Amino acid sequence: MWVGRWRPFIGLASQSVKAVPSALPLVCLLPYEVEVNSDLKVKWARTRSWCDLIVKGAEESALDPLLVAAVIWQESGGDPLAYSSSGAVGLMQIMPKDGIAAEKICVNGPCFSDRPTTQELQNPEFNIRYGCRMLADLITRLGSKREALMAYGPENIGYEYANTVLGLYAILSQ
Repeated sequence: MWVGRWRPFIGLASQSVKAVPSALPLVCLLPYEVEVNSDLKVKWARTRSWCDLIVKGAEESALDPLLVAAVIWQESGGDPLAYSSSGAVGLMQIMPKDGIAAEKICVNGPCFSDRPTTQELQNPEFNIRYGCRMLADLITRLGSKREALMAYGPENIGYEYANTVLGLYAILSQ
């Protein structure tokens, strides 16, 4: 049972999760009863609705589908048209080369000029596949899920994002 340990990161008064037998490893098959506020339940239900694409993208990038599901649950709550105030787009909240993100300038020019467009990233299958490749590359380059998630998440929040996603991942992995 999961009670309050990740409360600072998720911002809920109380929460718990009932795990299912480990014989059901794929996110599609996880009939978790998430006992949290109704908003988080809705986000989990929407996230699970992308199960087939999550499993496909994760397998192509040699990632655990539960990790991908945790990222989507945290990033967009399963909303394929999610658009953040920083300009990140879609299920895995990827910065595109256009829109608000195009205004971000790095040392060598626009930071995201080699990224897909907003329209491409609003396609759930494309977004998940692209996000999985990005995350797998970060894990390979940085050596751990936590470091990769810190780099994947929003700027200037340190490990808070990584810890949140890893907390959700731990729930799903029970």
